[in-house]
Amino acid sequence: MSRSTRNRLIALAAALAVTAVGNPARADDNATPGDLASLDTANLQLGSVHAAIADMDNGVMLYMKNADERVPIASITKLMTAMVVLDSGEPLDEWLTIVKRHHKAPNNAYSHIRLGSELQRGDLLRIALMASENRAAYVLARHHPGGLDAFVDAMNAKAKSLGMEHTHFAGPTGLSPRTQSTAADLSRMIQAAAQYDHIREYTTTSYYAVHFRNPEYTLHYGNTDALVYRNRWNIGLSKTGYLNEAGRCLAVVTEIDGHELAIVLLDSFGSHTPIGDVGRVEQWVETGSSGHIARAALRYEQRRTAEKTAENTE
Repeated sequence: MSRSTRNRLIALAAALAVTAVGNPARADDNATPGDLASLDTANLQLGSVHAAIADMDNGVMLYMKNADERVPIASITKLMTAMVVLDSGEPLDEWLTIVKRHHKAPNNAYSHIRLGSELQRGDLLRIALMASENRAAYVLARHHPGGLDAFVDAMNAKAKSLGMEHTHFAGPTGLSPRTQSTAADLSRMIQAAAQYDHIREYTTTSYYAVHFRNPEYTLHYGNTDALVYRNRWNIGLSKTGYLNEAGRCLAVVTEIDGHELAIVLLDSFGSHTPIGDVGRVEQWVETGSSGHIARAALRYEQRRTAEKTAENTE
C-alpha cells in the first residue's frame, strides 16, 4: 500500500470516528437508569481505544469496543502473574532473594529494590500488584518451582484454561510488547482474578511499607491507580499498565449503582483518560448516557483507531 493511500485511509477512518462520536444514538425510551439489561451501548462514549465491560454477577458482557483486537497489555499482565503465584501454593511468608535478571529488560525496569536482599513472597506480590514493581514480579517468577520458563508456561496454561484464546504472555512483568491480549480476554482474566482474596486486597492497598533483610532497609510504596484513594469509589480490584506500545491501560472491578462491574480499558491517552472513562461508565449506568470525552483524548482515540484501520487494510 502506498503512503498516500494509507494516509487517505487514516483520514477517512478519523472522519468516521468523529461522526460516530459526535452523533450518539438516542437511549432506549424505555430504558431505566441502573437497569443493565436496558442500557444502550450507543450512548457510552469512551476515550480508550479498546474496552470491555462485564457484569460480575453473571459474566454477561455489557459493552465491547474493539474488544477482540490483540494488543500489548503492559502491566495488566501482573494479574495473571499473581494468580500463578497463588495457585502454586508456595508459602507467602517465605523469604526470597532478590536476583538479577537473566537478560536485559525489553523496557525500562528501574527499581529501588537492592539485588541480593530478601523479602517475603507475599510482600513481593503486594508491591508487584499495587505499585506495579517490575523487579518484584520478576523475582516471584524466578523463585517459582521450575524457574522462570515454567512460570511463563503456567501463565499461558492458566490463560488457556480461562478461555483466553487470543492471549500470549512473554513474561511476568508486562514489559515486553510481545505480551498481548484482547479487552475481551482480559475481562475473563480480571473476573477470575477477583475470586482471589489476596489479589483484591493487594491491588487495592493505598500505601504500604516493605521491610527487607540482608541488608535491612525499608521502602514505601503507593498504589498506581488514583481511584483507590477516592472514597466515592468502591474498588474491589485494580491494575494499571503503561508502555509506549500499549498506551495507558486500566483494569478495575468496581461497584456502580449496586452492580459489580469488571471494566477493561486499553490504549488510553494520558493517565486521566482511563479514570475519566470509569466515570463515564458510572454515568452511563446511572443515567443512560456517558457524556463527552476531553478533546485531546478524543483526538488520540481517533488517530489510534485510524492507524489500526489502515494497518489492518494493508
